[in-house]
Amino acid sequence: MNNSVLQAETKATVMLVDDTPQNLVLMTELLREDYRILVANGGERALTLLGSETLPDLILLDVMMPDLDGHEVLRRIKANPATCDIPVIFLTAKSDLADEILGLQLGAVDYITKPISAPIVQARVRTHLALKAAADFLRDKSVYLESEVTRRTRQLSAIQDVTVLAMSSMAETRDNETGNHILRTQRYVKRLALQLQEHPRFSQVMGDAYIDLLFKSAPLHDIGKVGIPDHILLKPGPLTAAEFEVMKTHTTIGFDSIVRAEKALGVQVDFLLLAKEIALSHQEKWDGSGYPQGLVGDAIPLSARLMAVADVYDALISKRVYKDAMTHEQAMAIMGKGRGSHFDPDILDAFFDTHEDFRAIAAQYTDEGI
Repeated sequence: MNNSVLQAETKATVMLVDDTPQNLVLMTELLREDYRILVANGGERALTLLGSETLPDLILLDVMMPDLDGHEVLRRIKANPATCDIPVIFLTAKSDLADEILGLQLGAVDYITKPISAPIVQARVRTHLALKAAADFLRDKSVYLESEVTRRTRQLSAIQDVTVLAMSSMAETRDNETGNHILRTQRYVKRLALQLQEHPRFSQVMGDAYIDLLFKSAPLHDIGKVGIPDHILLKPGPLTAAEFEVMKTHTTIGFDSIVRAEKALGVQVDFLLLAKEIALSHQEKWDGSGYPQGLVGDAIPLSARLMAVADVYDALISKRVYKDAMTHEQAMAIMGKGRGSHFDPDILDAFFDTHEDFRAIAAQYTDEGI
């Protein structure tokens, strides 16, 4: 490709819009050495070219034209998303201040009166093309940065999800009969949260962001089981009182593990706040008879109260080394007896309102074949 062709391709394009042929010739001669020129002999023709040709970088627009005047042409240019960012300079014999103000209000970037001064036209065209180039660069940069932030955010979220599932799976592999427990409880908790989103007791907290964090955090509820000896965790029968005291420590082991991980990161991570609440408090009971802290009622974190319902339901319907699986109906009957003692009454009511969804989740993430 020779230099003249390359220069032509890299030149900015200026559209001239005027109904007077002599004016078009004059402006073309003035600008063609430095710019590619696109000529329109009226407002309608200009709008047609803007819809079919490569868009110009700048438009020099006459005001007084017989078909469409310059003001109407500018209104249509600014109303079109494809052309609204093209700078428009009015060229006109109308020199009243009111006309200039109107043109600028409509969106023109400059106003040059006729008869024109060649140096002024060249300087202002050069200035506004430079401003447009800068604006285009910043706009493109902004779009790039926005897309990059979105990509990085998705990547970070994926890393969080993988890390949480890897950590929680480590705990589950200690007990190979729990199968898809973490996937089911994660979805039970989300379903409960969605059901309670408009509940007057919970609506202030239960926003979409909270539910997203809850869904991410839920798999870590039993992470502390990695610290429970096999002879207790996998015992195929009832635990002794001493063994049960050891089993109860999985709540504090899990909480302490997450705290240490957070300290190692050196920053607070939003979803780990709920993870810590769930790991420590999901065995608490509404009446204060749970563990490890014996919390009562609303003193139990909301995330843990939700997990308590999800965790108990799944434990009841799942086969364990020490028991057979119960039916959905048997589990509902047992859980109903815990309303106001084991479970937050309103959260348990939400479970009963959505119990068929729980049944469907359990069927979708069955342990068969694991």
